Amino acid sequence: MFTTSLTEADGPFPAVTWNVNTTILIINYLSGSMFIPPDYENRITFFPSTLSLELRGLTLDDGGEYSVTVFSGEGGRIKLDIYVPVSSVTVTLQSADLVEFSSFSLTCSSSGSSLSFIWMNSSSEVTASDRVQITDGGSTLTVVSVARNDEQSYKCRVFNPVSEGISDPVNILVSYGPENIKISVSPSQEFYEEGSEVILSCSADSKPSAQFSWFLNGTKLPDSGPELTLRNIQFSQRGDYSCQAFNSKTLTNEMSPSFSISVLEKISGVSIKVSTEQIIEGSSVTLTCEASGSSPSRKWKKDASDLSLSENVTLSEDNKILTFRAVNKDNSGEYVCLVSNPFSSSEAKFTFIVNYGPQNVQIEGKDKINENDQIKLICSAESTPSATFTWRLNGSEIIGSSAEFLKEKAQRSDSGTYTCEALNTVTKKQATAEHELRVQTGGDPTSGCSTGCIVGIVIGCLVVVAAAAGGGFYVYRSKSAKRPSNGNNGNRRGHDGRDNTSYASEDVNYADIKFSKNKNKNNVSMQMDEENVTSNYAQIRVNNQPAGAHPPNYDAHMNRVNRQVS
Repeated sequence: MFTTSLTEADGPFPAVTWNVNTTILIINYLSGSMFIPPDYENRITFFPSTLSLELRGLTLDDGGEYSVTVFSGEGGRIKLDIYVPVSSVTVTLQSADLVEFSSFSLTCSSSGSSLSFIWMNSSSEVTASDRVQITDGGSTLTVVSVARNDEQSYKCRVFNPVSEGISDPVNILVSYGPENIKISVSPSQEFYEEGSEVILSCSADSKPSAQFSWFLNGTKLPDSGPELTLRNIQFSQRGDYSCQAFNSKTLTNEMSPSFSISVLEKISGVSIKVSTEQIIEGSSVTLTCEASGSSPSRKWKKDASDLSLSENVTLSEDNKILTFRAVNKDNSGEYVCLVSNPFSSSEAKFTFIVNYGPQNVQIEGKDKINENDQIKLICSAESTPSATFTWRLNGSEIIGSSAEFLKEKAQRSDSGTYTCEALNTVTKKQATAEHELRVQTGGDPTSGCSTGCIVGIVIGCLVVVAAAAGGGFYVYRSKSAKRPSNGNNGNRRGHDGRDNTSYASEDVNYADIKFSKNKNKNNVSMQMDEENVTSNYAQIRVNNQPAGAHPPNYDAHMNRVNRQVS
């Protein structure tokens, strides 16, 4: 529509022409009649009152400079620009499936004339930068070193002065990764008990989603997928787990840092081993606490109390070995080794017996008894194991190997020094004790007589013995004068069977003393206190006589006395 500045009041206008580019006639109006060239028929409407012109059905050929002339001498010029409307806007892309750090180009095409282009990213206009290039009059968009944030929807907006159009969105997909591979564990804890369930999950930043493989201590497992479930986990499954992520678009593999899974085997088979079968006092001994299971922690007790350490009793750094540098009997007792880990515990006991002794050997019993009384001596000793005993009387071994020496009827010959020898069959040590025992006769005057009484008896006996010895010597001398000159005497033997060859030929002669029976019908026996008397016989020493045979023993002498008394 071309309008002029004229109004109806300015008319009438007798003659008017419209031209294009000066030479091409569009309309010629003269005194109410119009001429329209064939190219503009049905396309023009003329308004005589204002000289305005409407041109319809424009084509590119209609473009040009339009002018109107009024033959009254006035006229005007106007330029008409003709534009083809924008249509069929499209964006093309070689591949929408891109890999990070690659490049892509978008080309925008459209119908219409005098076109202008604007690229839109989501709702924002894309402008040129170091990575973004806009070329070909704006119809081409190139992005180099594609980043993952370039993954958006792109549109092309096309326009000219008379119209505009927008393309459908083109989605750019950017493949990247895998990266930031991580393993998480549920439940999360330092140790896992055998038989429990553990779930490992692997994650990665990746587009498209990564494919996962699992490894244990560097060895590939048959399992795949983002989760690895360990049901009824066993001690053999402990170790360092890692997962590998693979991107099928970028064709890239990436391994995660390893994750350590500690599986604790239950404590079992706890035992205490001793370094020697026989524990002897003073020796060095070790107790070793053995156990199966993982991460064992050991604790020792003695007799239900915590073990006290010393210079003599020490533990190894891991508490496994208990060492006694020199054991003593106080180390005896029940030792317990308790082994545990966070999920289980078990213990072993050992009875620690220190073999020692014998020590402090002692003999209990009477030191004086009467004939026919019971002899009972008890020998004791501190010893582990219990000592075995050997008895000796005056140095000679006698029957009896138990701690108690027992004889129902004592005899005078049982008097003397009793020795108890205690022997430890393990330590191979022995110790002794001695005990003096005196067996008295039943009528022993010393048993109920005072010191003065004893002295009187002794003096009286000596007088009688001296008189008897003198008489005997006289008789002997008389008989010697009557003997034949050849001096051949018959052999005489003592009661004990030894040849006495006459008392006169001995250096020591014994007087046979007869005692009359007292009113109690008991023989009077002579016995002196053993502290002052070395023999129970009165001795008569004859000078200048050859050495004789030994005197008879006590029993032989008493038989002789009894015969004479009777």
